[in-house]
Amino acid sequence: MDRYERILTLHRLLKSAHYPVPLPRLMDELECSRATLYRDVAFLRDALGAPIESAGGEHAAFRYAVGEGERFELPGLWLTSDELAALLALNELIGRSGPGVLAGALAPFKARIEHLLSDQGTGKTLPIERIRVIAWGERKLDQQVFRVVAGAVLERKQLRFRYRARTTNADSHRRVSPQRLTHYRDNWYLDVWDHDREALRSFAVDRIAEPQALEDAARDVAEQELNDALASSYGIFAGKPKAWATLRFSQHAARWVADEHWHSQQKGEWLSDGRYELQVPYSNSKELLMDVLKYGPDAEVVAPLSLREEMKIQLQLALGGYQ
Repeated sequence: MDRYERILTLHRLLKSAHYPVPLPRLMDELECSRATLYRDVAFLRDALGAPIESAGGEHAAFRYAVGEGERFELPGLWLTSDELAALLALNELIGRSGPGVLAGALAPFKARIEHLLSDQGTGKTLPIERIRVIAWGERKLDQQVFRVVAGAVLERKQLRFRYRARTTNADSHRRVSPQRLTHYRDNWYLDVWDHDREALRSFAVDRIAEPQALEDAARDVAEQELNDALASSYGIFAGKPKAWATLRFSQHAARWVADEHWHSQQKGEWLSDGRYELQVPYSNSKELLMDVLKYGPDAEVVAPLSLREEMKIQLQLALGGYQ
């Protein structure tokens, strides 16, 4: 551990401690000798102004002064190299998989992070080009639309826009109170309170046109109410669950499915013959059946019967296209 990381670790240990931290523990945490530790303590106290209190003698220990310690922070940006690397990876992920708005806003911060990384330890920079993010199913997004929508969400302003639904291809004009932006399967969705329908709705941002932020304050909906209406069922479709789907996967597919996250309330168990059974709540079967179909003969819809019959119809229709 270099001096930079030792100082940061020492600060965090003293900042979080309710009682004086014994010298042996500090030496162990910082992986350094007694002499090095005392030099670091002196630097933190004298050069950086940390309110360090110490008890000398055989049982030496250190702590931040009560009151002052709670207010004291290290000047500037202090992060470990692991944290800096994580930030770079996150920034690269945002820049390559999401709209350029976020990547552009973080560009100066990214440059600062890269500079800090190059100044530490060995002086080498991270090969960030070795982080690869591949978008799948990402739809074209108008950057200006995203800026207006995101701005209304963060500034808590009502929003007016034109929307063309994919299911019907019909145009409608909406006045909404935006609640949150959701990034789901490489695409952005806007959760709103629709003032005309007086209900919660979710809109694909790539289908929004002519957005206009209004001066009226947005109506806030409690997070639990949002989750109950928009996040309690499978996939992006809104609505409270109408049933639980029971899905069964072959021994081969089970090696993947058992480790996958399908829903926050999913239930899964291994069967005695090596197959895997998964249960998820759903309100609209469309996306659920699409995800099951990708496993082909390795997946079976067990229950409810209505969902099983719907899957049979989908398979018959698909087979009809090859006859």
